[in-house]
Amino acid sequence: MRSAPHKALGAGVFTLAALAALFLPVSPAAAQPAKAAPVAAACTPAQVVTNGGFESGASPWTQSPSTVITSRSGQSAHAGSSFAWLDGVGSTHTDTLAQSVTIPGGCTAATLTFWLHVDTAETTSSVAYDKLTAKIGSTTLATYSNLDKNTGYVKKSLDVSSFAGQTVNLSFTGTEDVSLQTSFVLDDIALDTSGDTAPPPADPVRTPAAPSYTVSLSSDTSGTAWNGHESVSFTNASATALSEVYLRLWDNYHGTCSAMPVTVTNVTGGTAGALSVACTALKITLPAPLNQGQSATIGFDLAITVPSGADRFGHDGAFSFIGNALPVLAVRDSAGWHLDPYTNNGESFYSLAADFTVTLDHPSGLLVPATGTSTDTPGSSGRTVTTATASQVRDFAWAAGPFSTISGTSPGGVPVNVYSVSGISSSSAQSMLSTAKTAVDAHAARFGAYPYGELDAVIDNNYWFGGMEYPGFVLDLVSTTALTHEIGHQWWYGIVGDDEYTSPWLDEAFTDYATDLALGKTGTGCWSTVSWASGAEKITNSMAYWDANSSRYSTVVYGYGKCALHDLRRVLGDTAMTKLLKDYATAHWYGVSTTAEFKAAAQAATGTDLTSFWTQHRIDG
Repeated sequence: MRSAPHKALGAGVFTLAALAALFLPVSPAAAQPAKAAPVAAACTPAQVVTNGGFESGASPWTQSPSTVITSRSGQSAHAGSSFAWLDGVGSTHTDTLAQSVTIPGGCTAATLTFWLHVDTAETTSSVAYDKLTAKIGSTTLATYSNLDKNTGYVKKSLDVSSFAGQTVNLSFTGTEDVSLQTSFVLDDIALDTSGDTAPPPADPVRTPAAPSYTVSLSSDTSGTAWNGHESVSFTNASATALSEVYLRLWDNYHGTCSAMPVTVTNVTGGTAGALSVACTALKITLPAPLNQGQSATIGFDLAITVPSGADRFGHDGAFSFIGNALPVLAVRDSAGWHLDPYTNNGESFYSLAADFTVTLDHPSGLLVPATGTSTDTPGSSGRTVTTATASQVRDFAWAAGPFSTISGTSPGGVPVNVYSVSGISSSSAQSMLSTAKTAVDAHAARFGAYPYGELDAVIDNNYWFGGMEYPGFVLDLVSTTALTHEIGHQWWYGIVGDDEYTSPWLDEAFTDYATDLALGKTGTGCWSTVSWASGAEKITNSMAYWDANSSRYSTVVYGYGKCALHDLRRVLGDTAMTKLLKDYATAHWYGVSTTAEFKAAAQAATGTDLTSFWTQHRIDG
């Protein structure tokens, strides 16, 4: 995704993503003489904050003064009618809000989330006069101030995994100085736990493998509501038996657990458990453990409601964009199950290459561009059935609306379709078609032939995020650079996969580097502009870090990341770097890349010791 400046939340756009807990391998306790090793407690995923939306009065919160929890005029709730309003007095003042919570033991991840609105009469852009402090026990988790003012609510997330197994006091304290009010408004506070501290699988094999999805959905007249059925077959590739799988319902981030945009019901082939990770993960226990090489199929009824907003999952008037809406299988590897939370700052999506057959029944007045190769057949009166098939893709996305469309074929033979919302001029559409044809061939020449049949680009200048990639399908503004970037993601994320939450640089930095090459930019001197914000800042940091330091994400991961690759090219030489990336893509075609694997491949491509290079460029792993 190529991020653009965030718009105000008041315009219906979320600007900050959930922070996340890292899922790390947990080693069994060391054996002791004449004593069995302790057995880790099982994790029961739970949401442990009570009345986090303040809709049930004040209990069990303690507040000082007694008017902190309120529905009075002057501020508004994120959802419902009540909220917690700290400060806003305009003189020396302290407000507090607290609740005792018990975080279950045995969980590898615990994440505190809340929605925060800050408005202030302070005019400074540099001094934090008024502050809100979030704590667990005596530990300060985060501090916000008048400098964090915004026009609407922003979702905050804090990793509290280290407090698993403890009963602790969750508190918020707002303080104002002698003049000029700052209001800190909180709503929808939650603390979700997930994960399992059982020893991870003994082998690093990623599973469930070879997923095959079959989906049949029918839309309403507007293309914003879709209902039907999905099934997925898969094989356990690991030597460790598979007792359960997890479905990721990513787009439930865009709603609440009481009003989910994506709902799964009537599960067959397994038993559905509780939703976790803010209702974006659904555990399905299999009828019997699946041994290595064995296959199984689960099925379920599926309902999708597309919210308003020009988002990667949203509708801009009559035009719907439906990314990450189909439930997909989570991945288990040597680190255990990857159940990272959704991030709106970048991507959390980590999935294995899969086959999709998706049937979309919709009004004939709506065009439905989609991942894969599509064919249309007549449906019932006034309706069309679009069947899209895609092989070895990591996700499936589509759009629906009365788009204008133009098509062409790149010189390399790739069919390209551009779908435009109303307001996009024909000249802009033609420009984007030309850009797409040039970009897909340029990337293919460097990294390997484009394998996904046709390529669809859906153009809307209202996207707050700039552009977003899906296999064979991209959302973009009218921008040559952005579209070239999103098409580059067909290789770096699509073909060469990665864990986008743990290692976002492996797709964003590589794609921005590929974009530079496609546009004839050499990156000369770009590393000379690097200035680190702290000792903890690294190109290879995870989205958990970048969500806590969101203003630096694009600068470091995209900018410094691609500059590091330009520097590596200068160390290796143009010919060796070109061969390295093409060979690396070939070796990881439809697989998963890691930082350690790339560093090893780069070292093998040169006689120069790259140890100091990785240190200088802060590339760890």
